[in-house]
Amino acid sequence: MVSICLASYVLAAAGLLEGLPATTHWRHAEDFQRSFPAVRVNPEVLFIDAGRVLTSAGAAAGVDLCLHLIRRNHGSGIANQVARRCVIPPWRDGGQAQFIERPVPEATDTGTAPTRLWALERLDHPIQLTDLAAHAGMSRRTFTRRFRAEVGESPGKWLTQQRIDLARHLLEHSDLSIDRIAERSGFGTAASLRQHLRGAVAVSPNAYRKSFRS
Repeated sequence: MVSICLASYVLAAAGLLEGLPATTHWRHAEDFQRSFPAVRVNPEVLFIDAGRVLTSAGAAAGVDLCLHLIRRNHGSGIANQVARRCVIPPWRDGGQAQFIERPVPEATDTGTAPTRLWALERLDHPIQLTDLAAHAGMSRRTFTRRFRAEVGESPGKWLTQQRIDLARHLLEHSDLSIDRIAERSGFGTAASLRQHLRGAVAVSPNAYRKSFRS
């Protein structure tokens, strides 16, 4: 069951969201929470996959959710083909922030984008918050605050998601062993990769490769 934008009200009224995390358009999130207090509303994400029930924010976030479903069921290769045909970005993570009316951080040369690029180029290395802050020339506290303002989530959560995405890509498109993929994606061990991948898509690396191998 999937809702796009305010269709979350329909799912909630039917009792399908009780006790589950869900999202809706940010302008109606407070009313939604008052109307359905048993639903765990998160108004700051694009979509939420709660297993058999999925909810999205606005109309564009609904497109992201549909691509997520294609990716989940058929792999990133098919999802990317669909995105290209629709002329839309192939991937926006559900945890990415909605475009909520809030003060925009002042544009300076000390933003976190260069540091994010730096991190993406060395995912196979250990990267701590201290390393990220040092590269950006900020204190840990300032870096975390600016990172959240620009990306919509914590540096640690973002970094883990980038590593999961890389691991999924390598599982789909390479012949590397599970151990080697764990090293390349920065998880270090196959056990760590297995734990994180199960948390993200509820399957083991071997099962994922068998299902989504190009």
